Amino acid sequence: MPRAEFDQLTEKEKLFIRKEHENKFLFDVTWIRNAVLNAEANVNRKKGKKFQELFPKKPVKADKDYNEQAMKTITAIEQKKGK
Repeated sequence: MPRAEFDQLTEKEKLFIRKEHENKFLFDVTWIRNAVLNAEANVNRKKGKKFQELFPKKPVKADKDYNEQAMKTITAIEQKKGK
């Protein structure tokens, strides 16, 4: 954003931009802190112990609509053909 555009913003808009910049900075610092702590834990781990993952895999959330539709389909088939 050019300086001329920034000067035209209201004080509320400037405060909002500063707050978002602060939030981004805190997010980045927290991410770096977690990465360093993880690396230190992996360096100082006991022999034979697994590495800690920096980004552990999160289970995928189930799609409720898809599951409900699948259950309806399965029960309809079971009623027609039996189990």
